[in-house]
Amino acid sequence: MENVRVRFAPSPTGPLHIGGVRTALFNYLFAKKYNGTFILRIEDTDQTRYVENAEKYIIDALNWCNIPFEEGPGKNEKFGPYRQSERKEIYKQYAEDLIAKGKAYYAFDTAEQLDFHRTDHEAKGKTFIYNWHNRAKLTNSISLSAEEVSQRIANGENYVVRFKMHEPEINNEDAIIEAKDIIRGTVNFKTAILDDKVLFKSDGMPTYHLANIVDDHLMEITHVIRGEEWLPSLPLHIALYEAFGWKSPEFAHLPLILKPVGKGKLSKRDGDKLGFPVFPLEYINNETGDVSRGYKEDGYFADAFINMLALLGWNPGTEQEIFSLEELSNAFTLERVSKSGAKFSPDKTKWFNQQYMMLKSDAELAEIFTPILAEKGIEKPLNYIEKVVSLIKERATFVNDFWDLGNFFFVNPSNYDEKAAKKNWKEDTAELMQELVAVLESIEDFTSINIETIVKEWITAKEIGFGKVMQPFRLSLVGEMKGPHLFDIAEMIGKQATIDRIKNAINAL
Repeated sequence: MENVRVRFAPSPTGPLHIGGVRTALFNYLFAKKYNGTFILRIEDTDQTRYVENAEKYIIDALNWCNIPFEEGPGKNEKFGPYRQSERKEIYKQYAEDLIAKGKAYYAFDTAEQLDFHRTDHEAKGKTFIYNWHNRAKLTNSISLSAEEVSQRIANGENYVVRFKMHEPEINNEDAIIEAKDIIRGTVNFKTAILDDKVLFKSDGMPTYHLANIVDDHLMEITHVIRGEEWLPSLPLHIALYEAFGWKSPEFAHLPLILKPVGKGKLSKRDGDKLGFPVFPLEYINNETGDVSRGYKEDGYFADAFINMLALLGWNPGTEQEIFSLEELSNAFTLERVSKSGAKFSPDKTKWFNQQYMMLKSDAELAEIFTPILAEKGIEKPLNYIEKVVSLIKERATFVNDFWDLGNFFFVNPSNYDEKAAKKNWKEDTAELMQELVAVLESIEDFTSINIETIVKEWITAKEIGFGKVMQPFRLSLVGEMKGPHLFDIAEMIGKQATIDRIKNAINAL
């Protein structure tokens, strides 16, 4: 496939939902598979919903996900500008071109007039559709004379430009527009119920439909890969390409990401309710001060997040679940994208993060953990932190878990688990721990394997159960009945700290 050009075209109305990130990802993977170009276009024609910091958020999110655009605002502006608000004059020219061709028309209907028609139709048990059926009866350049239209425009009356959608064949209200979708195959739409969409608004801005088609044509987009919510717009877009006399790109409409329960589109409310983010990065609403959680700030690795998203609605056809970005782009095909919605699983997302945790080196993880320790006023050599990480990472889902799993490697226990103490600290325990201190003091080679050998020989010689010593020993070093191999902990914190902690436990318990 030659000269593949795809675009991700979000509206800057707030934080980028993970459904949007997945759309960007699938566009990116498709482009990379065919050595094509991935483009970012900001569709900000609806100025009433524009949010000032949203564009920066979108770009930051794509960069964090490691799926940066190759063309877009401020970057390789081959077909720029890439913000639709900066292309207004271009759209106006094409709207006028459609009017001149008889493919579009001026409409002067006021909001009150349209409300009247809707109410009147509802009273009669009908649905009002502005289309072939009634356009000649409404206030537009089809029903008005050319002179009256010119006079209304000259008088500064508000108007919109509407597309003149196909009329059904005579006596055939079941006529259809047939469209091709890479994912869904052939899809059909009844011509009779398609409306004459507004293409250009009275505020001088185009609607999504006109701007989208014009930009895709001028930017030489070959494949439009977008969410299924745009599927009902497909017949209009195909009709617009025909009206302009342009070749249409190929279309693919992606399935929804569904709530964890499986019904309905995943929303921020679902995340808030069940305790997981639905945005890639944390987002702060400047107007309300509300903070929305992000996968980055919650401790997810970008590559784990992307791997999880790729498998929401796409199936590689194999049992493989862990993919690098390069492996994803090599394996990705639109034909293997599902038609049906993909249920989001918070637990599966955590599983991916844990898998990526195990794939990362101890050095990488230690680099991430070091700032967390610094915030707690703890400074340790990097090789020490790496060793700690190696001992605890299998039990962690996030690097943020490392402190709870291994704080005893850095600080003495300040208290002891009450239930564990009651169970494991008996009347003779203090005396046994005193003897253990003496044993430990005699050890010169304070390595895990040597400490274990000597302590176990001592326990065997005393002819007591291992639990009578090992359990209170762990409680002394950790404060709880948790942690990796006990003798690894002793070696890590050192001989003196090990002895001091046992003495502290004797005094406290």
